[in-house]
Amino acid sequence: MSRIKSTQKNIIYALAGQFAYTLVSFIARMVFVQTLGAEYLGINGLFTGILSVLSLAELGVGGAIIYSLYKPLAEGDGEKIKSLMALLRKAYVVIGCAVLVLGLSLTPFLGFFIAEVPDIPHVWLIYMMFVANSGMSYFFAYKRSLIIADQKHFITTMYHYTLFFCLNVAQIAVLMVSGNYLLFLVLMLVATATENILISRKADRLFPLLCEKDVEKLEKTEKAAIFKNVYALSLNRVGAVVVLGMNSLLLAKYAGIVVVGLYSNYQLVITALNGILSQVVESITASIGHLGVTESDEKKLAVFNVFNFAMFWILGFASICLFILFNPLISLWLGDAYLFDTHMVGVIVVNFYLLGMKSNPWHYRSGLGLYWFARYKPVIQSAIYLSAAIWLGGIFGAMGVLIALTVAILATCFWVEPYVLYRRGFHGPVSRYFLRYAIYTSVCVVAGLITYGAVSFITVGGIWGFIVMVLICVVMPNAVFFAAFRKTVEFRYLREMVMGMISHGLKRKECHDDTEEDTLLLAERRENARRNGQVH
Repeated sequence: MSRIKSTQKNIIYALAGQFAYTLVSFIARMVFVQTLGAEYLGINGLFTGILSVLSLAELGVGGAIIYSLYKPLAEGDGEKIKSLMALLRKAYVVIGCAVLVLGLSLTPFLGFFIAEVPDIPHVWLIYMMFVANSGMSYFFAYKRSLIIADQKHFITTMYHYTLFFCLNVAQIAVLMVSGNYLLFLVLMLVATATENILISRKADRLFPLLCEKDVEKLEKTEKAAIFKNVYALSLNRVGAVVVLGMNSLLLAKYAGIVVVGLYSNYQLVITALNGILSQVVESITASIGHLGVTESDEKKLAVFNVFNFAMFWILGFASICLFILFNPLISLWLGDAYLFDTHMVGVIVVNFYLLGMKSNPWHYRSGLGLYWFARYKPVIQSAIYLSAAIWLGGIFGAMGVLIALTVAILATCFWVEPYVLYRRGFHGPVSRYFLRYAIYTSVCVVAGLITYGAVSFITVGGIWGFIVMVLICVVMPNAVFFAAFRKTVEFRYLREMVMGMISHGLKRKECHDDTEEDTLLLAERRENARRNGQVH
């Protein structure tokens, strides 16, 4: 299966699954709030944050070995695949045990992370069930990684979202019938175990070599290269966990558990959007890896420009919708008691946009295996974030913690990620990236102001007023983006690709896919020549 065909299939499955995921998540959250209340919501968000910190034990092992799988998968080297998978299996067993041990050892210290411990029965047992769910997810994860590295992410997507949908339906039923939070968590444990077992069996059927006992040891040079990437990724993992995983913990410390619950509602919406974006990105990461070992720098840059433009369009549109619709949505969904003020919403949306845009070069850099060259960036970012969060959180509370995240992003990954990608991946100047970034963001701000102005004229309230706001938010930003970018190479390529997906689906021949990639490169060259005055 060619790269483009694999990418299209992965994206279609991912978007369909994420739509179902988002719908059932919103319904489940509404039932959760109505049945259990804000304190249980806060505990749920806090323990999820603690477990995200414990995921630090993974230390980037999976990412390093998955990158190492791209070449043997492209070349059909079964022996090398078996050797790498054996190493990954051992690593994940150790990681799973470490998460369980570390998680349980934190049980006596939970009071440190909560400004006021809520009066919730069995709170320690609840925490241990979260730990068990997190730990068991590692024991079969290595087989999932092989499926994804082989550009078949749609398979794991299908299993994950099917199980998640069934889980949420069952949890909704349990809450409505009994309101029993412990049974709610038991269902979560059962779903996690079932998903891992099913994916493991599917991997065995797809790759019979996984069942073979004769496995050669990796050479020392190969292990050294993997451990070098693990070291770089472990530092990146530290940064991601500290900057994102500590958010809930710091909010609980400086603002209280109820604020964590309120924030988790906004985060649920953000997570749903990020889920869509991450599914798209994960669907093409393996293709980027294959591109990196087979194509020229010029072609890699041309593909990145399209990828970056597509992600900007989604992020810009989503950011405008979030800023305008966040509070009206939550008001209709859960009630006015669960709202933040406009300034808090603004900072949340800015962080969403900045994190999304910085992720574009980061994901592409990861697909090319360029882990080593920005290894210290996450450590510096974490130090800046923690220092700013402790200082600003003590002064401004929840707002200060969120602003600290903005400061940390702008001070580090905003410029480091594209610099490393362009210098080490494309071997060219990064100035064009920042020029594009400035143009994209400026157009986004203009589109946001126009949309906000149009929405301000709405006088109808309730559900009908919200529907009108949604229609304006759908039309206005996209109309501005279309007017600004309709003549660019990236827009024309994406338009042709989407039309091809609609008209031909997944039945196109592989030779057409390869021609399409070459067309992108030719269009990029013509556009550069036109800009330089060589073509009129």
